[in-house]
Amino acid sequence: MLPSNALDAIRCCGPIIFPNIFMLLKMLCCLPVSTSTPERSFSGLKRIKTYLRNSMKEERLNGLVLLSYYRNVVITPDEVLNEMAKKPRKIDLVL
Repeated sequence: MLPSNALDAIRCCGPIIFPNIFMLLKMLCCLPVSTSTPERSFSGLKRIKTYLRNSMKEERLNGLVLLSYYRNVVITPDEVLNEMAKKPRKIDLVL
């Protein structure tokens, strides 16, 4: 009976008899099954960078892509103010 997946094939194939095939099967087992994260990133980039916004600088484009990717993360205004208060300023912010 033929093996149905790479793990079954490794069990059937001995490293002494078929060393090259065994090494190939080991590499095959290490490959990811899907690449959904990069596909999701490229699809988000395609939505953001339309023809009309094609003249956008890279820094702004990166910021918009990050906002799109992490849109489910909830950040409160207090967290933003606390982060801003930690950084040194020329003028003290009194709240």
